[in-house]
Amino acid sequence: MKTQTLVNTALNGLDRLGFMLDQRGITSRVNRHNLAAFIMVEQKHLEGEWESLQVRFERRKSSAEALVSAVETRAERMLGPIFKRGGSARS
Repeated sequence: MKTQTLVNTALNGLDRLGFMLDQRGITSRVNRHNLAAFIMVEQKHLEGEWESLQVRFERRKSSAEALVSAVETRAERMLGPIFKRGGSARS
């Protein structure tokens, strides 16, 4: 079965369910338009969550890079003279 046929069948069933609920006075809010609106809202919500996660990741990555850079700088300052002395003694 094609995807479009499945989607149309599901939407028709949703409309039929909404119509039956509306006839019984339960709710008139079950239909394809409200479903589409709900899906779009949730999509935007998930996009926002994804962006938030990406920002947090980049912030942590930047912090880690700064820490590595600071450690490398200190190591060069502390070990640089030792390596220079050791290198000239071998020559």
